[in-house]
Amino acid sequence: MITEKAYAKINLSLDVTGKRPDGYHEVRMIMQTVDIYDTLVFEKQPEGISLDVGGSNLPIDADNLIYKAAKAVIDKCGISGGVKISLEKHIPIAAGMAGGSSDAAAALRGVNRLYDCGLTFDELRELGVKIGADVPYCVEGGTVLAEGIGEKLTPLSQLPEYTVAVAKPEAGVSTGNIYKALDEIFDTITHPDVDAMLSAMKTCPGTGFLKYLGNVLEYVTEPACPEIGRIKKIFDDGGSAGTLMTGSGPTVFAFFEDPDRASEAVKAVRSAGLSSVSESFVTTLKKLY
Repeated sequence: MITEKAYAKINLSLDVTGKRPDGYHEVRMIMQTVDIYDTLVFEKQPEGISLDVGGSNLPIDADNLIYKAAKAVIDKCGISGGVKISLEKHIPIAAGMAGGSSDAAAALRGVNRLYDCGLTFDELRELGVKIGADVPYCVEGGTVLAEGIGEKLTPLSQLPEYTVAVAKPEAGVSTGNIYKALDEIFDTITHPDVDAMLSAMKTCPGTGFLKYLGNVLEYVTEPACPEIGRIKKIFDDGGSAGTLMTGSGPTVFAFFEDPDRASEAVKAVRSAGLSSVSESFVTTLKKLY
């Protein structure tokens, strides 16, 4: 029996640069791991893949990314046995924090270790891109520039463990619908300056890079989910050094210099009825491998 942690991510910058003929969108984004995680436990069994999703409403068959990832390693390595996987869920679901992708990446690593397959991170990333665009990043995590559809990864210098407040509104959004809506207004919007953030991260001390926080998907997600703007205002009023929506939303994060002020801001978001206790928290940036 072995255990893997599946860490969440936030997007410090997210730009969509175009749409490919196959329907995928080209992106440039700076991704960062944060210190909240799901836990996956792996045990050998004679055959097949069994999933225990801890009472959540996630599927337990081939529609689950964990299942797909486990099968990918089993098929790649010609494993004759099976695996039982138990999931303890902490990352909010459908939050723009790559919870499903991170679980899949943990499954790639976990089955690889369980059966001593010896696959490298690069080989796991090759399997991961067939499962989901964020999976290759989640194999290793950290501070990374992601391009292409998210599979072209350039590691960046690790940021300090800044304090981050996180809150997910109850209302959900459809990633597919968000991208469709973005396509309709694509030529009318201002795109985040990813290069300026990259430069600031290299040359500016402290939190100078935060002035370049940007997510092009806010243009369509925030009007569809007004709670995003209300959470951002509470974080800003509470002393945030910078706040942004992550992924396609609807989760909002904010940087704070003082952990106590971050905690107070999260309490204020909960008091306003904008996020539940289980989907709002204070965490830090995280380095993995």
